[in-house]
Amino acid sequence: MNTDTEKTKVHFVDNYLLAPTNPITVNLIGAGGTGSKVLTGLMEINESLLALGHPGLQVRLWDDDIVTSANLGRQRFFECEVGLPKSVALINRINRCTGANWKAETLKFERDKIGNLPKESSAIITMTCVDTVQARFGVAEILTELERKRSYTRDFPRYWIDFGNSRYSGQAILSTVGDIRQQSSEKYIPIANLPFVTEEYGDLLLQSEKEDNTPSCSLAEALEQQDLFINASLAQMGCKLFWSLFRNGMIKYKGFFHNLADFRTTPILIG
Repeated sequence: MNTDTEKTKVHFVDNYLLAPTNPITVNLIGAGGTGSKVLTGLMEINESLLALGHPGLQVRLWDDDIVTSANLGRQRFFECEVGLPKSVALINRINRCTGANWKAETLKFERDKIGNLPKESSAIITMTCVDTVQARFGVAEILTELERKRSYTRDFPRYWIDFGNSRYSGQAILSTVGDIRQQSSEKYIPIANLPFVTEEYGDLLLQSEKEDNTPSCSLAEALEQQDLFINASLAQMGCKLFWSLFRNGMIKYKGFFHNLADFRTTPILIG
């Protein structure tokens, strides 16, 4: 009798996340509808971790866009911030409210014209809230190169959480950057590697790319492309996935598919 078929497949979280000597570095890429709300979730996670005696998070937000009137309402911006870089407006607000020293980058997370990696590209956690498939594949390429060059410094990348959505639906999926050392277990089947979203769901991403992502000139037009609460609901659930890494020490779900039109969510088991 094969007892492995009766065991649950799980991923044991990298030990450094649970007992770090310094704040966990996070690169959050994209400060739009989802990213601006994920940042609020990261603020709440940081404050909670600090209260529990954990060093917390050190976040760097990447976005080259500026705030326009079309961003008000659906994204986490206000009239007084129109014309400011999105990353600067959000990070300044977080730092003023919490006393953090998080950083803003007013450029895309991508290679420069001669192929160099962006400075400060290496972080323990990468979170993407980007609009295009090309951007996701670019992040995957950068993380793969950083993993090949990994050293024994504490800030080499371990995890990637990708958020994506259409008008009424979306998903958040957790990947590992390379293998994460797993502890032995008689009760569970430890899984060291969670494949990149670009590897496991490449066809789905390419299909979603065919949808129209034309920038909106007004909030009314933006709401025709993305429902008012799809970004917020994805951000909350994705941040719950991230929070589970710290609170539980292991996970049996690596993400979810979410449909806000019929209030249906399907978890993705580790397999």
